Amino acid sequence: MRGAGGLLLLLTLVALVARAQTFGNPVIGFDEQFYLLVGNRMWDGALPYVDIFDRKPIGLFLLYAGAQAFGGDPFLAYKLLATGFVVATAFGIQRLARGFAGPVAATGAAILYILWLNLMEGEGGQSPVFYNALMLVAGAAVVRAVERRGGLFGQGALAMGAVGIALQIKYSVLPEGFAFGCILLWQGWRARVAWGRLAGMALVWVALALVPTLLAYAVYAAMGQGAAWVFANLVSVGGQAARPLADELEGLAACAGILLPLALVIGFGRPWAHVPPARRAGFRVLLMWLAVSVVAVLAYGRFGSPHYALPVTLPATLVAAPVLARWRRVGIAAFALAIFAAGQIVLGLSERAKGGAAEARAVARAATPARGCLYVYDGYPALYLLTHNCLPSKWVFPGHLNTRDEASRAAIGVDPVTEIRRILNQRPGAIVDDYPRFAFGNPATRAVLREVLARDYHLAACVATGPGRVRLVYRPGAGTVPAGCPVSVIVSGT
Repeated sequence: MRGAGGLLLLLTLVALVARAQTFGNPVIGFDEQFYLLVGNRMWDGALPYVDIFDRKPIGLFLLYAGAQAFGGDPFLAYKLLATGFVVATAFGIQRLARGFAGPVAATGAAILYILWLNLMEGEGGQSPVFYNALMLVAGAAVVRAVERRGGLFGQGALAMGAVGIALQIKYSVLPEGFAFGCILLWQGWRARVAWGRLAGMALVWVALALVPTLLAYAVYAAMGQGAAWVFANLVSVGGQAARPLADELEGLAACAGILLPLALVIGFGRPWAHVPPARRAGFRVLLMWLAVSVVAVLAYGRFGSPHYALPVTLPATLVAAPVLARWRRVGIAAFALAIFAAGQIVLGLSERAKGGAAEARAVARAATPARGCLYVYDGYPALYLLTHNCLPSKWVFPGHLNTRDEASRAAIGVDPVTEIRRILNQRPGAIVDDYPRFAFGNPATRAVLREVLARDYHLAACVATGPGRVRLVYRPGAGTVPAGCPVSVIVSGT
C-alpha cells in the first residue's frame, strides 16, 4: 500500500481487527458506560453537572452525545467514533515519526499505538483515546516551531488551540500543555524575539488554551448554572479522599508492567542516538513530552485502572520509532503480532471477569422494573440504557454514592447517606447490587441499603457475570430466593 490513502486503509484495518472483540459488548468499561448514558440523556434535555453529576469536562459528553446523533446502537456508535479517533492519532504518529525514523518504522510505531491501547483499557472510549489526537496536533506543531519549519506564532497558536480543546475532554492534559507553552517561549527567547512581541504572543497562546473552558463556563453561567459548573469542574476533585496506598501501589505496578516493553525498547535502543542531526532538536521535544507525561501520571496519583497511564503511550510510541528503524521488518512485525495477541488475551480475560453482552442483557432482563425507576447501587451503569429506564438521582454513577473516596458533600455536592435515603424513599422498582462487595465501599450508604432491602425487598435474581462475581437484583415485596445465589447473601438476606 502506497501513499496516505493506503496508510489510512492499513491503520483502519488494524484498528478494526484489534478492537472488533469489543464491538458487541455494551459493558467493557464502567466509565464509558456512564459517559454514554450522560450523552444519551443530553438528547432528552439533561444538563451535565445540573441534572447528572460528574467531573469530566463538557467536551467529553458532547462527543458521546454526538456519537448517538444518527440513531442505531449507541454502544456500537461510540466505539466506532473512538476507533476513528484512534486511526487519526495513529495516522498522525506515522506522519510525525517518519521524519525521525523513516516510513516503515513510523508505520510500526503507529500500529503499536493502536495495539497498546488494548493492554490499558483503551479498547473503547476512555478520554485519552479522544484527546490524544488533539495533543498530537499540539506536539507536532511544537516540533515544527522548534525546527523552524513554520512560524513560531502560528505553530504556537495551533498547539495551544489544540490543547485548549483537549482540556475540555479532560483537564489532565494541563501539564503537557504547560510544557508545550514553556518550550514555545524558550524557542522565542532563543530566536531573539523582542520581549514585548514575545509577551504578546504568549498572551494570545494562553487565551487560545483557555477559550474553550471559559466558553463552557460562560454558557452555564448564562443559564444560571455557573456555580454547578464551577463545583463539578474545579472544586469537587479536592473533596475526594485518597484510596489505600497499597491499592494504588498495586495499580502503579500494573501500569509500569504494561508499559515495560516500550520502556525497554526505548532504554536499550537509545533512540536519541539514531536521529538525523538535523532533526535532533525536534526529537528532544518528544523526549520532554514523554518525560512530562510520565511525571503527570505519577503526580495525579491514581492508579486504580491502567487507563490512567494511557497518555504515556502516545509520546512513548513516537520516541520508540527510531529504535524500530534499526530493526528488520520481520522483527517489527513479530513485536506487533506479540502485542496484538497479548491485547486480545487481555480483552478476553476482561470480558470473562466483568461479563459481556450476554451477561449484561441477562441482568437487564432481570432488573427491568414493572414500575418506578431502576436503581443501580453497584453494577453496570449501562443498565439504565439497556432497560430504557428513568434515572432515580442526579448521582447515578454508582461510585459517587457507594465508595469511600466520594463519601462527603465536598466530593459530590450532597451527603451520600442523605441522597441514598431519598432514592430509596422513592421505592425503586428494582435495585441492582454486586457480590462480592467492593472492599473500598462506603459503609454508611451500605448500611442504609441493607436496612431497606431487608425490610422492603426480596432477592429476585442472581446473575453470574464472571468467576466469583454475581449481580444481585432486588424487587419490592416478599419472594422466594432464586437458585444460584451466593450462600452468604442468602444467609444475611442482603
